[in-house]
Amino acid sequence: MVDVVAVIPARSGSKGVPDKNIKLLAGKPLLAYSIVAARLTSNIKRVIVSTDSEHYAEIAREHGAETPFLRPAELSSDSSTDYDVIKHLLDWMRVNEGYQPKYLVYLRPVTPLRDVTYIKAAIERIRKDDDATALRSMHEMPETAYKTLEIEGGYLKCICSGSFDIDAANLPRQIYEKTYVANGYVDIVKSSYVIENEKVFGNRVIAYMTPEITDIDTLEDFNYLEYQVVKDQTLVSRLFQ
Repeated sequence: MVDVVAVIPARSGSKGVPDKNIKLLAGKPLLAYSIVAARLTSNIKRVIVSTDSEHYAEIAREHGAETPFLRPAELSSDSSTDYDVIKHLLDWMRVNEGYQPKYLVYLRPVTPLRDVTYIKAAIERIRKDDDATALRSMHEMPETAYKTLEIEGGYLKCICSGSFDIDAANLPRQIYEKTYVANGYVDIVKSSYVIENEKVFGNRVIAYMTPEITDIDTLEDFNYLEYQVVKDQTLVSRLFQ
């Protein structure tokens, strides 16, 4: 029985960058990068794309993914969550196939330029930790979060301390602990934890360090990604040989 399944969420309703998940990057649909990365990862045995669009599903199948269902519209809106996507997939597998995989490797199409060795190593890492509820990839923030500010009532306020006294935010960064941001390179969840707790990640999440990766939210992000692949063509060729 397959115990590691890659799931790639690819809804069709992106507004910031229309049809973002199938926008062409170096001649390939963005969605294809995550599919191919999953297929090249030797310890992933099955790749499923969860989409609400038959057109997206056709593109996914052309690049080697399964699309055994179309995700309902009510689970494919701007407000739909990772939990909605994963729960729908697990419910479908239980009803239609009578099983659930132990691990789901969650690969978002908007972070396409991955090195598959990091995905493979992430799977091996979580396999060795029975206490972990999930694994999330991250990289160090260029500026510590302890120096970040918000605006409340027109005045600056330190986010971490909750204080309006912001002098601490001007102290040298070296005195603060490093802080990190989840980057979407690779996330892995345990199916049993999701089902039993109605949560995706939980409270024992492995911190898995990866290179910094561009996450596409805007057209400017996509343009920067195009610049990256022109500058370093191995980012594409290591997937599409």
